[in-house]
Amino acid sequence: MTLLSSPLQAPAEPGIDPRTQEFSFEPADFERVRRLIHQHAGISLHEGKQAMVYSRLSRRLRETRHRSIGAYLQWLEQAHGAQAEAEWQEFVNCLTTNLTAFFREEHHFELLAQELRLRGGRAPLRIWCNAASTGEEPYSLAMTVAETLGADAPVRIVASDIDTRVLETARRGVYTDDARGLSPERLKRHFLRGTGTNAGRIRIKPELARLIEFRHFNLMASAWSLGDPFDLVFCRNVMIYFDAPTQRRVLERIHGVMKPEGVLFVGHSENFTDARELFQLRGKTVYQRVGPARGASAAPDRSLPR
Repeated sequence: MTLLSSPLQAPAEPGIDPRTQEFSFEPADFERVRRLIHQHAGISLHEGKQAMVYSRLSRRLRETRHRSIGAYLQWLEQAHGAQAEAEWQEFVNCLTTNLTAFFREEHHFELLAQELRLRGGRAPLRIWCNAASTGEEPYSLAMTVAETLGADAPVRIVASDIDTRVLETARRGVYTDDARGLSPERLKRHFLRGTGTNAGRIRIKPELARLIEFRHFNLMASAWSLGDPFDLVFCRNVMIYFDAPTQRRVLERIHGVMKPEGVLFVGHSENFTDARELFQLRGKTVYQRVGPARGASAAPDRSLPR
């Protein structure tokens, strides 16, 4: 999954050494970055992340040929049209990082298999994998579907991420053959092995890839267009990077795109027991949706910035 750049309580990083600093980066620039990334992606960036921000944005300055981070931010805010849209995406991409593996937090996939068996007669099933990163999580979902119901089961997985670069990797479905979390049995059953110049690489089998639709998606979007309601939602280790008001608004909107009694899987550090009118705790980091249906998609929420 894509992990946003800094949890709210992350430890401070080492500072920036002015002797090796390539670009000007003032304290006001960092505060400006914090404001902009919160507006565009909901990220509450910890105040100890100056060095990380400098390192990540320096890559964009070299690409765009700006001489200071302040000048880059001013250009970014004043740009218009397709160029501006593309650069805002690069800005967001720079400030996200990715930590993922196949079958991470394996107890979730055991429960997923149980849910698939229980709900398998209700066709079709829809699963949303939010923060899909480089694809290991949605492909783990697809493997669980194939092992439980068969690869031709009427199940559709929507896999989304805010970072366009990791989505391209996910769509390709190509990994090294020592990828974490894969047993020898699953490697043999669900992957094709590369030969020749592709030796040491594996590719997800087409019948599994067909279960997944990869989509670029920002949880801060003013309107969510995700299609029919979801039976199951994986949103793991995402909202710990939001402040409390943003967490609440996103939870409400996730609730709105789920079927009654749908199941929400969250990360090991996330706890939403203060939203009992939306989700009831079912087990370790697993919640069940409560309350009436809200329709096929959430209504636009103008309190969320673009």
